[in-house]
Amino acid sequence: METVIFALIFFALIMVSVGLHEIGHMVPARLFGVKVPRYFIGFGPTIFSRQIGETEYGLKAFPLGGFVQLLGMYPPGSKRHGKPSRLMQLADAAREQEWEDISEVDVANSRLVYQKKTWQKVTMMFGGPFMNIMLAFFIFWGIGAVYGTWQSQTEISYVQPCVKTAGDTSSTCTAADAQSPAAAAGIQPGDRIVSFNGIKINSFDQLSGLIRANLENQALIVVERAGTQIELPAVNTMIGQVASEWDPTTTVSAGYLGVTPKQELVHGGPLDALGQMWTMTKQSAVALAKFPVSVYFVIVDMVTGQPRSLASPLSIVGASRIAGEAAASDQVSADAKFVLFLSLLGSINLFLAIFNMVPLPPLDGGHIAGAAYEWLRRKGAKLLKKADPGPFDTAKLLPVAYAMGGFLLLCGVVLIIADVVNPIQLF
Repeated sequence: METVIFALIFFALIMVSVGLHEIGHMVPARLFGVKVPRYFIGFGPTIFSRQIGETEYGLKAFPLGGFVQLLGMYPPGSKRHGKPSRLMQLADAAREQEWEDISEVDVANSRLVYQKKTWQKVTMMFGGPFMNIMLAFFIFWGIGAVYGTWQSQTEISYVQPCVKTAGDTSSTCTAADAQSPAAAAGIQPGDRIVSFNGIKINSFDQLSGLIRANLENQALIVVERAGTQIELPAVNTMIGQVASEWDPTTTVSAGYLGVTPKQELVHGGPLDALGQMWTMTKQSAVALAKFPVSVYFVIVDMVTGQPRSLASPLSIVGASRIAGEAAASDQVSADAKFVLFLSLLGSINLFLAIFNMVPLPPLDGGHIAGAAYEWLRRKGAKLLKKADPGPFDTAKLLPVAYAMGGFLLLCGVVLIIADVVNPIQLF
């Protein structure tokens, strides 16, 4: 029951994030004078709604997202001769439906999106992702400032004694196993690495990058031991399979030393939060590029009964379930539960922002790309001293939007089913 309660709380917080995303669109739209007829959380039949001013606010039956209607996304169609193509028929049908809500007063008062300047369109579309970015930023900043984050230090807590041959899963070193480079150099637990190949070490992340780039070349290491700096015997690092910095689910060939850093809980500020978000952004970009393939493997694991990969994508249901299990678990302390709960919420907000910036309709990035194309087309016409081509007819992109929407709906359904019948097991 505790798991269900915390899962529902987390789900509600995600819906709050979605609602704030839509407010991120609505606020600049109103500042620029755009008419906003509807603001809803969820999709499907309306459960509740209330008219406040010119906007209808409400809740739909399926709380798996939300939307805000900004009037005038599709400009009026140009006059054409002959029978329109199926593409144009689709665009015209969507345009006619939207223009049922548009009055002559709205047009005369420039209250439509297509009438606005490019920077205003971009601001309105970016407002949603920006809201999620700010939510993620304040969540991670708050965690770092109040609780802190576990960070690797230049002090060594463990030295790997040997390197096992491929396929050997035993934990005991034998005479046949080669010493790790760290053991061969004489590094000891408690040593603090001061320099690597003459480069002063300021952080373990810096050291890790130098080791990875060193491949199997010589390494000259200086450590601080009991207050004294000691230059260790030269060794060669080895080439090993380590987790990719951009995609932790895969391994890459890189230099290997064989040390485990000491972990300390460090309090941080806004710059630390931004650094954490930048790393997550790079990893999220890779995850997005692999998203279709990842969903395919979720289906394969579900059909074959294989355990779900910890790195597989999640639906809102799956994320809520994990948050609920983490909050109800007796394997971690209460403060660690709270931090994990918030960290997961911050990660989802950041991912929502990145995902929505994909330059394909109906995502926000697709509308931004359309506005940029319109600006370039108008600037090009001006430079060539041609007539202004007018606003770009975004209704022509509806087939792409429908295809993208259908794909996302299919993926969402698959992930929800997988999160129910073959969930990720963390505990």
